Amino acid sequence: MMKVFVVAAIFICQSIISFSQDTARVIPPVKIVGGDTLTVVDVQPIVIFPPTVIRTKKESVRYDRLVYNVKKVYPYAKLAGAKLREYEKVLDTIPTEKGKRLFLKKAQHSLEEQFGKEIKDLTFSQGKILIKLVYRETGNSTFDLIKELRGGFTAFIFQTLATIFGYNLKTGYDPAGTDQAIEQIVLMIEAGAI
Repeated sequence: MMKVFVVAAIFICQSIISFSQDTARVIPPVKIVGGDTLTVVDVQPIVIFPPTVIRTKKESVRYDRLVYNVKKVYPYAKLAGAKLREYEKVLDTIPTEKGKRLFLKKAQHSLEEQFGKEIKDLTFSQGKILIKLVYRETGNSTFDLIKELRGGFTAFIFQTLATIFGYNLKTGYDPAGTDQAIEQIVLMIEAGAI
């Protein structure tokens, strides 16, 4: 199991600089608590990851390719999670099923116009990673999302087509098991390490 240690090691002081004629003095912000003067320090968390064990050149190339693919599709997964939450709020306000279907068709058309070409240009591996990351962001498989938003028959058709091309829309996400490397890469992206 991957162990992630959060260490508070860097102290960032927002300092107030006071100037006299010849010298500059740094006065850190202070707070008086119970008669004691304490220095106020902002501590930023740092995420430390265990080193990735790469034994061969082939493993190094494979890991670098995984990093590239995750970095490419992660923004789409984040966007999918945000759009899903946005659409659920709007759908809750629409009283009729016909109105909901019309809204979803317009939303689908808008997303296809905006991102259709980019999504179609993804590689096979990037598509598989995207399916996993959508599960990570939404808590539901892609199949379940389609079933909820478009209906069971449409979800069945999409799953059948996906299976023909080697995908499985019911794929889950296991951050402590098979998807541990992807999870580590995502955490490093979120921490700004890569």
